[in-house]
Amino acid sequence: MAESRILIVDDEAAERITLGEVLRLEGFHVALAGTGEEALSLVAQGEPFELVILDLRLPGLQGMQVLEKLHKSNPEIIVILITGYGALETAIQAMRHGAYDYLLKPCPVEEILATVRRGLSELEQERHRRVLLERLQRTVQELANTEVPAPQPKPADEERFLQISGVIIDRAKHLVTLKNERVDLTPTEFRLLECLMLRADQVCTPQDLVRCAQGYEADAWGARSIVRVHIRRLRSKLEPDPEHPIYIQNVRGVGYTFVTFSEKPVANS
Repeated sequence: MAESRILIVDDEAAERITLGEVLRLEGFHVALAGTGEEALSLVAQGEPFELVILDLRLPGLQGMQVLEKLHKSNPEIIVILITGYGALETAIQAMRHGAYDYLLKPCPVEEILATVRRGLSELEQERHRRVLLERLQRTVQELANTEVPAPQPKPADEERFLQISGVIIDRAKHLVTLKNERVDLTPTEFRLLECLMLRADQVCTPQDLVRCAQGYEADAWGARSIVRVHIRRLRSKLEPDPEHPIYIQNVRGVGYTFVTFSEKPVANS
């Protein structure tokens, strides 16, 4: 893995040079590009890159276009995106089109290295799996003289991200943003919001929410007491006006619902 070739694509010279030096110290072979065009030129020259660290916002050819062209030239290449909160939705779209993961600026070196190693490890495992399957196919064909269908790629995990009305949850990173701004939640608040968004426009009783967010059963009175406190705190961080919520609303006598945003907020009852 340490012999892997990595391409860093970033128009900010200081950042790409610094990151390049960090990765070289870890034993990787590193190439640098300041634009998408320069990156694609290196790839076209036959550079065997296993992994690309790609800034989404580039002059000229944009990151999404570079991603598409990289995967056309080499479908198995690992692409890790570098972005800010303002482009998180674009990063999610890119992941649904084949990017491996994303990192938010400013990103700690330890997180970058961990993501790079994880991506390369998965690439190595996938290559090994493919070799074994090809051998198995040949063996079966020789024994049975029948054609074995090629294995289908695993579908992407569409449930990693929840996006409703300007609220984005990344369930893998435990990250929440509202209109491109990060929302810092406690683990319980995060799980509660996740449960509500998974059931958007459906009414969840306090007992449902305790079961989903906390993983245990509570009686009706106890569940109301537990959930009420966390809902109040969640609204204080999420709602423009916590006294008149537009996202998390009460359904009197039943529970709470995460409402798909409308221009006319519904008054809390």
